[in-house]
Amino acid sequence: MEKQSIQILGSGCPVCKQLLKTVKEIATELKIEADIEHITDVAEMVKMGVMTSPVLAINGKPVLAGGGHNNEEIKKALANNLPQEKNDSCYSCGCCCKNC
Repeated sequence: MEKQSIQILGSGCPVCKQLLKTVKEIATELKIEADIEHITDVAEMVKMGVMTSPVLAINGKPVLAGGGHNNEEIKKALANNLPQEKNDSCYSCGCCCKNC
């Protein structure tokens, strides 16, 4: 499977930095192989259709906006938006997480 890309879009404020830190921790915990980057360029954010921050984007698609999201909300956003390979042990949703 192609390596995934996770972006945190925001100015670099404390809320953006906390989201970046939390996403990195969760990605490690869930063994997600992805490039994780912090985008602070306003022009790039506007090009992606982002008008608020921080934003969690996966493969260039915004999936979670604003601050104050807890770890479970971030985990769910990652799990629901990262393509995953199916195998024989997958459940009906194909995510192998048993949270179907």
